[in-house]
Amino acid sequence: MYKTAMLGCGGRARAHADAYRFVKGGKLAAVCDMNEELLNKFGDDFGISSRYTDLDEMLEKEKPDVLHIVTAPVLRGSNERIRYPLMKQASDAGVPAAIVEKPIAVESEDWKQIAGLAEETQTKFVVNTQLNFHPQNLELKADVAAGRIGEIKFLDASARSTPVDQGPHVLQLVSSYIDNSRPVRVLGQISGGDHLDSAQPSPQYASARVQYENGLHVSVAFGTAIAPTASDDPVVFFHKRVFVVGTTGFVHWRFSSWERSTHEGGYEGGPLNYGEQDVIAQGNLTEAVFDWLDHESKVHPTHLKQSLAEFNLLLGIYYSGITNEVIELPFDPPDGLMDQLRDRL
Repeated sequence: MYKTAMLGCGGRARAHADAYRFVKGGKLAAVCDMNEELLNKFGDDFGISSRYTDLDEMLEKEKPDVLHIVTAPVLRGSNERIRYPLMKQASDAGVPAAIVEKPIAVESEDWKQIAGLAEETQTKFVVNTQLNFHPQNLELKADVAAGRIGEIKFLDASARSTPVDQGPHVLQLVSSYIDNSRPVRVLGQISGGDHLDSAQPSPQYASARVQYENGLHVSVAFGTAIAPTASDDPVVFFHKRVFVVGTTGFVHWRFSSWERSTHEGGYEGGPLNYGEQDVIAQGNLTEAVFDWLDHESKVHPTHLKQSLAEFNLLLGIYYSGITNEVIELPFDPPDGLMDQLRDRL
């Protein structure tokens, strides 16, 4: 039974904690937040008595096997990027594994810092892109892996939120359907500067054609102006989808429905309850961390280096949109990329 702890007691942390009803290999034993009101309400609601307002103190006293870092990428009330400092803190404390909320970075500078950490840390970091573990996605991915749609020929994926908001989910979902093949080049287009000064700076819209090392080509689109709807819900970040086309069929996962066409089963489809699927997925993601701790060979599918490659692709889309050039990946993104986007957009 692994001992886990939570940094951050906001809404996303509640989703992490709620999923423990589906987690068998570990127990959430301690929580930390600088906001004592949030901390105590969270601790009361989930029956956790070990509560801290200082991360170092919690890590020293509790020595968790797994730390959930469920914070925004910037410090509340400021523009300070805090993904890297918190991850470095966990690494320096010798935490065996940590689950980091997405996005793993927001710009070139913090991506480079975290990429450097990935080369030296002993902590098993994973990124909380849980769509990989939705039960219906697992079923559809099993169909693809078993060859039930034939040879994969093309993928189309999208989200109607901004690229940095839901793009990490979508790009990881693409990776999961193609055995985590890495992107090798991208041609991207960007538009809209309204979100560049937000807590998660990003162009408002982006689209791209991506080639992966296995030879597959993928089309991605982000933003309300160009991405298709994926449900009847007006909430923008609910509209995520991935469509995988093979030589003899296809699978199509969307926020609130799914489709499949195979030679054996013909056309099938139906509705999905995203909330029910997502809490199970969160539990599955957490259990997969325990599996990696148990067995080095069971590398987590959303491990840090894989997630950094996907975010490097996102930065490549931005830079391609600025330069109007095909970007070879991985690439070394220039510092000040957000300033370049502000000038361009």
